Parts: sequence; structure tokens; C-alpha cells
Amino acid sequence: MKAQGIVHKYGDNVDTDVIIPARYLNAPDAEELAKHCMEDIDKDFATRVNKGDIIVATKNFGCGSSREHAPIAIKASGVSCVIAETFARIFYRNAINIGLPIIECKEASLDIDNGDEVEIDFDSGVIVNKTKNHTYQGQAFPEFMQNIIKAEGLINYINNK
Repeated sequence: MKAQGIVHKYGDNVDTDVIIPARYLNAPDAEELAKHCMEDIDKDFATRVNKGDIIVATKNFGCGSSREHAPIAIKASGVSCVIAETFARIFYRNAINIGLPIIECKEASLDIDNGDEVEIDFDSGVIVNKTKNHTYQGQAFPEFMQNIIKAEGLINYINNK
């Protein structure tokens, strides 16, 4: 399984309140959440992001509240993967549960810049920055997590078994 796209880069401690502001938590569906994804940290994100794009951040991505809306908004916006040095644990679990691939890699999170084109191989954890011609070794997904992501989330995975 692979992902490839253009990077939208953020720093440390991107919390769930800026990923999807609380004022939109009553939105009726994922597409509506996507329209407001990242707007409190990057007001043009929803209009710039394209299907397959990748978010890269540094430490503690997804900290704050445990709202599942945050990874749902990211996934619905078309983002194919989030790369960060570290993730808040509840965000990590919520992302996998809804089928949003995320990968931890300190070197990639620090070296990749906004606008770079990046490719990720989830089987091996290899991240290739095609813009800079740099390669990083990220944390590969165990097979069971890949199966959850391929099924588009934990509920679908369980229902398909």
C-alpha cells in the first residue's frame, strides 16, 4: 500500500481544536467537516488541499481533546497520510480506527518542507521526498493495521470478517 502527494507542513502541538474547531462539531457529515479542516491554523487549507496530499508535522500532532472528528476531517479533505515525529496516542488510535494512515518518522518530519512531493510505502515504512531526493525510514504498519486502513476503518474491517 502506498500514498503520494504534495505536503502541507505544520509544526509542534497541532491540536484537535485547530484541526477541526469545536464550532463545527455538529456538522452533519464528513464532507462538511472537511470544509473547515485546519482553518484555525491555515485558513486556506480546505481550498488548497488535493486528493492524495500529505500533512507533515513535528511533535505531538493531534493533541488536545479525544474527538474523532479530527482524523475524520483530515481524511475527508482528501489527505492520504499524516507524517509526524510523534502523535498524541488517542489521535493515533482514532486515525487507525477510521482508516487514516499515519506514520511516525522524526527525520522526515524535520526535513520535509511545505510543497515537497512525497511518497510513502506503508509495507516498509519508507518515505521518499521526491523533491529533495531524500529517503527516510519511518515506522512500518503491522499487517493488521494495514488491513484496517485498507478496509477504510475498524468497523468495516470487523464487518468484513
